[in-house]
Amino acid sequence: MNLRKIVLIILSLSLFVPASTQAQTLEPPAAIKAMLDSMSPEERVGQLFLVTFTGVDTSSTSQIYDLISRYHVGGVVLRAANDNFVAAPETTAEAYALIGALQTLNWDAAIHPPVDPVTGATPRKEYVPLLVGVAQEGNGAPTDEILSGLTPLPSELALGATWNPDLAEKVGEVRGRELAALGFNLYLGPSLDVLESPNPAGGDLAARVFGGDPYWVGEMGRAYVSGLHKGSESDLLVIAKHFPGVGGADRLPEVEVSTVRKSLEQLKLIELAPFFAVTGNADTPEVGVDGLLVSHIRYQGFQGNIRATTKPISFDPQALTQILELPQFSAWRANGGLVVSDDLGTRSVRDFYVQNGDKFSARNVARDAFLAGNDILYLGNIVSDDVADSYTTTKRVLESFAQKYREDPAFAQRVDASVIRILAMKLKLYGNFSIVNVKPAPVGLQNLGAATDLAFEVARSSATLISPNLQDLSTVLPNPPQPNEQITFITDTAVTRQCSTCPEISSIPVDALQKASLQLYGPQSANLTSDFRLKSYSLQNLQALLDKLDPQFIEKDISESDWLVISITDASQNQPALIRRFISERADLVRNKKVIVFSFDAPYYFDATDISKFTAYYALYSKQPQFVEVAARLLFQELTPVGASPVSIAGIRYDMITATAPNPNQIIPLFLDLEPVPDANGEITPEATQIPLFQIGDTIAIRTGVIKDNNGHPVPDGTVVRFSTILTGEGGGILQQTDVTTVQGVARSSFGLDKPGLLEIQAASEPANISSMLQLDVSQSGAVAVTIVVPELTAPVEVTPTPEAPQEVSDFISLAGYPRFAAWFLAMLFLAFGVWVAYSAGVRLADPRSALRWALGILLGGLLAYNYLAFGLFGIFNWLSATGFSGLLTFVFLGEAVGFVAGWVWSKI
Repeated sequence: MNLRKIVLIILSLSLFVPASTQAQTLEPPAAIKAMLDSMSPEERVGQLFLVTFTGVDTSSTSQIYDLISRYHVGGVVLRAANDNFVAAPETTAEAYALIGALQTLNWDAAIHPPVDPVTGATPRKEYVPLLVGVAQEGNGAPTDEILSGLTPLPSELALGATWNPDLAEKVGEVRGRELAALGFNLYLGPSLDVLESPNPAGGDLAARVFGGDPYWVGEMGRAYVSGLHKGSESDLLVIAKHFPGVGGADRLPEVEVSTVRKSLEQLKLIELAPFFAVTGNADTPEVGVDGLLVSHIRYQGFQGNIRATTKPISFDPQALTQILELPQFSAWRANGGLVVSDDLGTRSVRDFYVQNGDKFSARNVARDAFLAGNDILYLGNIVSDDVADSYTTTKRVLESFAQKYREDPAFAQRVDASVIRILAMKLKLYGNFSIVNVKPAPVGLQNLGAATDLAFEVARSSATLISPNLQDLSTVLPNPPQPNEQITFITDTAVTRQCSTCPEISSIPVDALQKASLQLYGPQSANLTSDFRLKSYSLQNLQALLDKLDPQFIEKDISESDWLVISITDASQNQPALIRRFISERADLVRNKKVIVFSFDAPYYFDATDISKFTAYYALYSKQPQFVEVAARLLFQELTPVGASPVSIAGIRYDMITATAPNPNQIIPLFLDLEPVPDANGEITPEATQIPLFQIGDTIAIRTGVIKDNNGHPVPDGTVVRFSTILTGEGGGILQQTDVTTVQGVARSSFGLDKPGLLEIQAASEPANISSMLQLDVSQSGAVAVTIVVPELTAPVEVTPTPEAPQEVSDFISLAGYPRFAAWFLAMLFLAFGVWVAYSAGVRLADPRSALRWALGILLGGLLAYNYLAFGLFGIFNWLSATGFSGLLTFVFLGEAVGFVAGWVWSKI
């Protein structure tokens, strides 16, 4: 970033002084005031709106050309549903071209403004760059708008399952770099909602959130936002959603205006906490968001008793103002933070406004949202009941705002205040308004989609074993699929398109896991499986089987399989219910099979009974290709799952309150809280920091080490730690107890030394009640040192299983359990000898006809017994691995004996 840009950013932000209310009039600096003064009412009003359009046409006859050149809209949002993107492999190149064309159109309209068709005049227009936004959340369709050409980045829930903010920052950096390279300058995300109580029936945000703990959602959100800013080199405005939080809603905000029973105090503890984390630290602006996307939701208890006519918070001036005036937001708001309405064209908004039989008026909706306190209005595909399309609706909304601006000074003042904020943010992006600064160089397109290694790292770090626990996994699955075992994959796959005329794309191809398994473990690699042993079907095929529509082969293949691997990608089509029905109705097909379930979405759709029927249940959280690869590696036990669910799972009694509580099986470390002292070279080293001595009258400052939760991560900020000072000996007892809270897993406190005697200082954080002790013998005579005593945990007695003896290499039987050539040759000799003996004895004791039948019986019995072992039928494979060549000969001999009996019976017929 050049010096001129930095200066102008400081200048643009300096216009915002601390304010106690959002309605305070802000005095802009001369540069922005001059710009504002030169703008017509239409230009000022236009800056308030984010609009959408259909297709990729930006010619002078297009609707978007008219909205930009004549109605001066301030920004656009590109959406796949509006056919703003084309099919692969040209998706990103054409997106770059479209964004460039939009910015050039806007520039040309300012430099060479079109003639007004009514007055015939050519009005001067102030050039202000367009905001070009996108909601690219990750995890592919439907939460990604661009489906190819960019790095396939994971869902937020996958990032949350890593519990690693560094990975979140890296993913944000890739996202920011790639979007900025295409020319986007507005990012609608990330979602900072807290999924406190997941809905097993679906209908919530599922994998679109970082998790269910407000602290960790805030930490991951801060890191992700920081990455977005770094990757885009601060050329991307970040608008966090869905403010003030919809994690507690039981339906999606775009589907219906939901109601959540929360007071403002409860909101501050849960829903608002992550938003505090990205708006409240002026010392680290890179982790701060530029705006908040206000969702359409109502809060009973905060907005009073909810009635059908109670407005969502996005349209409620009193409620929205009350939240924005909280100390955690007021400084951010005063420093220029933008408030952006969520999509006003959604079904939920329409249904709310027409519930009393009224006609839907986009002008009223936009007016209500603006007067509630939103600076930017995202119109989406809004359509009034009295017009034909979104384009005409948008024009009428803009015209009504311009007319209101001219007629109502108070409204005009409110518009100007928001336009000042918007202009300041655009100056923050570009330093000065020049088309050269606005359009990115095409060189940035060369590295798009290159960060697949990062996606794999997230997949590997987030993969979670839901059931059984890791200690029991080796018991229920001692071995991965063996070379002679059959696997049937049942995969949940959905079809989508990049545009309405683009080719179909599968979310996860029906044979994705089969192909990944063959690539990693097939004949061309580890040779642990073969193509003819793997079969793939979709959940639609499974549905047809249950509905008795006689789909070909699926019943036969499942019946003959040793492993049944089921994958789901979400619960939108009741996929968990279908799997539940299959296991219930066709228990005969899953009996004695290893049933493995992979969730490439949220992990909480199955209850305890369902999970008890799975041999193993894994959560992958995202359906990108790298997560499918990790699933294959988990199936073949090459990887150990190391992630932990960031949301509660009722089916295994896993809840976030317990998961993030201090682990009771730890010793909380205690240290003196000393200021680091630099040595003679100015470097801070442990040797340079002197350990002080203490005497009566001194104050001793102490701190804990990092206190870990039950998943092995630092406990959330705000975890209570109790420090206790104890005087030992006669007349002793607890002198003082202090409760403090943690910051980044560490708690700090201090105590005054005012009594002589042997003092012990301990710490506890329920249920972790054991800590190291600081001991010092304070006396009247002089200063003493502090001794740190570390107790020992009494570990539970564990029964160590006897290790299996290592298998010896045999010339006859392979370690995999197959007979080698030498075993086959000797077995055939043994069989031939038995046939000769039987024939010879039959000729002497009976007659040639009987002798032939005895010999044939022995031959067939021996061959059947050998092949039964060699092909490992019905689990005998493992028996042969254990017994070796002697077991092979014994089994062949038993086959010969049975064959001889059959031949003897035959000879008597």
